[in-house]
Amino acid sequence: MTSRKGTISVNTNDIFPIIKKWLYSEHDIFLRELTANATDAITKRSTLARTLNQEIPTGKITVTVNKAEKTVSIEDNGLGMTEAEVEKYIAQLAFSGAQEFVDKMKEAGNTPSSDIIGKFGLGFYSAFMVSTKVEVESLSMQEGSVPTKWICEGETDYSFEDSTKTEVGTKITLHINEESIEFLNAWHVSTTLKKFCDFMPYEIWVKDAEAVEESANPGLVNETQPIWKKDVATLTDADYKEFYKKQFPMDGDPLFWIHLKVDHPFTLDGVLFFPKLNPNKPFNESNIKLYNKQVFVSNNVKDIVPEFLSLLKGSIDSSDIPLNVSRSSLQGDPNIKKISNYIIKKVAESLKKLFNNDRARYETIWEDISLFIKYGAISDPKFDEMMRDFVIFKNSEGKFVTLNEYKESIPEAFKTKMEDKVLYFEKGKSDHALRKELLANGLQAIETESYIDPHFTQHVEFTKRGDNAFKFVSVDSEIATLLEQDATTESDIRVKDLFTNILIGKTEHGAHTEEEEDADSLNHGGLKDIEIVKIKNSTSPAYFKVDEQMKRMNQMAKNMGTDHMFPIKKTLVINPGSPIIQNALKLHEKGNDALVKKICHHVEDLAHISSEGLKHEDREAFVNRTQELMQELTNLAL
Repeated sequence: MTSRKGTISVNTNDIFPIIKKWLYSEHDIFLRELTANATDAITKRSTLARTLNQEIPTGKITVTVNKAEKTVSIEDNGLGMTEAEVEKYIAQLAFSGAQEFVDKMKEAGNTPSSDIIGKFGLGFYSAFMVSTKVEVESLSMQEGSVPTKWICEGETDYSFEDSTKTEVGTKITLHINEESIEFLNAWHVSTTLKKFCDFMPYEIWVKDAEAVEESANPGLVNETQPIWKKDVATLTDADYKEFYKKQFPMDGDPLFWIHLKVDHPFTLDGVLFFPKLNPNKPFNESNIKLYNKQVFVSNNVKDIVPEFLSLLKGSIDSSDIPLNVSRSSLQGDPNIKKISNYIIKKVAESLKKLFNNDRARYETIWEDISLFIKYGAISDPKFDEMMRDFVIFKNSEGKFVTLNEYKESIPEAFKTKMEDKVLYFEKGKSDHALRKELLANGLQAIETESYIDPHFTQHVEFTKRGDNAFKFVSVDSEIATLLEQDATTESDIRVKDLFTNILIGKTEHGAHTEEEEDADSLNHGGLKDIEIVKIKNSTSPAYFKVDEQMKRMNQMAKNMGTDHMFPIKKTLVINPGSPIIQNALKLHEKGNDALVKKICHHVEDLAHISSEGLKHEDREAFVNRTQELMQELTNLAL
């Protein structure tokens, strides 16, 4: 069989209606595309003027809305076009005049501007998505050029007419269709341009042709030099805060910021801000804006900025990020990973610099940035490697320490017993008596958050960095093995039997009913066992010891929003040397079991409050029972 070649043909009569309807997902994109084309025209004129030693006019784009005539026009003072160029660049579908301009400049030995935006040669056709007719009037900067006017009514046919245009540049007039009449409102056009073109390099003005007073016009839309394009050495803290306030007017001042600037092996400029988190405000994943040569592209940057940094706010501008023709979604490219790694590195370096140079400030803002850092360490190995040593926790004395600093603080006498252990207590849970006893022996504990720390501590345990290994153990589960104990006596065994009989055993009336449990104690179920531990010099009557693994699994389940909770073994640890425990035993031996029962439940309450805290709805009942018990003990003493 002989082979033959062919050429794919495109029927423009069929494809043009498709382009008009489906070229872009959102019709307001036409303002961005036509303004970007106008920007390119001004940049080209400036570039050519420099090579010809001609005067370079100040670039300006004017968008005029005429509701009466149902038109929107975009006019620039760029290099303009001759009739032949209009036919070449406008009438040829997907022919990029921008790319041709760059190629010609290179051939002539000149350096083309890196600010040329256009690439695909399709942006102009977005005009037909909102128009019944489009007119292009243009006067080229070439000496001796005459103005020309191109007219197309949304079909493949077009015509040329004479034009009266007297100034170099191009004016595109769109006759707006009935489905797009919202663009006949000057303020709507201004808002749309502000969204897409708020940092375009040339001034963009919006005018209402029917406005009588100048103040009725929206006026200047954009800021031509965004903060990320400015020299870092010339910027002050006030400049960054002012820029942030303009972008996020409902926020307070940012905690701090990172200025991104790299030219090789890719180009990237930007500023990322660490905001003060508001727990009452829903999280918005669209607070980082992506620009390509100062043209807004998207606020979906998940492929460029890793998820754990999506809590940040700010702007990123790069001409090396590959985009599809609508500039609304990213395509796979090695540069994306390089840029992402660079951003991660810069964030980590800035945080480390703040820690080393101004630790007091680092600690001040830790509550707001800790979620970024811990989540980042769990999510990204490189970030974890750079930042783990700079994660800090409050210790028993309320001072911030790193894990390495915690390890160094362990007294020599406890080095062997502690090994790689890190004692922790959950924020909001007191364990105050236990921590006090540990602290009296020189042992600190760290405070952990219930949301992120169960994940972070487990990550640290399973992912070793360097020579340091860590195993996190709760204060209640470890105190008995760390502190010295007195030998258990026969009297202590009687204490255990007494509490077991009253709290989890059977009484003369049989097993406790649910109503009796609710009335007797804050600890509604869950008590499985009682132990006796005589810690030397301890006056604390009791505490709850909870199985560490079960506690972690339940915390994980809670954080994931599941209703399935694992059964937790709770052991009430009694200190028989405590005065209140000794008094209970003496009263029992005298036969005053009604009062003994109240003491036992009071001790259980104290242990429950120590491990879980006191709920608001339980406070009144606890106070009343305590006062009643104290009164009975007082009366007994009298």
